[in-house]
Amino acid sequence: MTATAARAGLLVCHSCGEIQRPCGDPSEMGCVRCGAGLHWRKPDSLLNSWVLLATAAALYLPANLLPVLESDSLFDAHSDTILSGVRFLWNNGDAFIAVIIFIASIILPGAKILGLTLLLVTAQRRSTWNPRLRASIYRMLESVGRWSMVDIFVAAVLVALVQFKTLAQVEAGPGATAFAAVVLFTMFASMSFDPRLIWDPLDGYRE
Repeated sequence: MTATAARAGLLVCHSCGEIQRPCGDPSEMGCVRCGAGLHWRKPDSLLNSWVLLATAAALYLPANLLPVLESDSLFDAHSDTILSGVRFLWNNGDAFIAVIIFIASIILPGAKILGLTLLLVTAQRRSTWNPRLRASIYRMLESVGRWSMVDIFVAAVLVALVQFKTLAQVEAGPGATAFAAVVLFTMFASMSFDPRLIWDPLDGYRE
């Protein structure tokens, strides 16, 4: 049987990462390095992750359907969603940027929601199905999460450039707020999930 930290009586501080062997009930002790409370597993990991993920999923469609940029000039008013912005860049010869924004703004957030759903469902059911694959999915979601804010940065730069060069007033639309919320909620959902729950059914470990 593979040796695990839980079976060896060791735990990791969720704040500083210090590995230690608690004497007695960890919830009544503090980390020897930083003083933070100790837990064998993140408290209410699944519940917190589900709440955050459900919020992100509910905001995913508004983030893609509502305008992310709204411009208003003396002659015209215009608004753009993420998809219309991608289409505009593609039609104007900026295919590379269009593809990056499409992947980072639509594909990655949707894939992260689906991936986290898979991890939460299997962990809640204490599934033993392919834990190595699920651990790899978790690491992948953690590594790609930062790229989901690419189009918000692009939108901010475009706003600054347009307002500097023209008389048009350009503002971020409600879709930008919804999209930023999707990114943040999926990020927090991933941070709340304890990946050790993937391996616990194999060890027979229960809190």
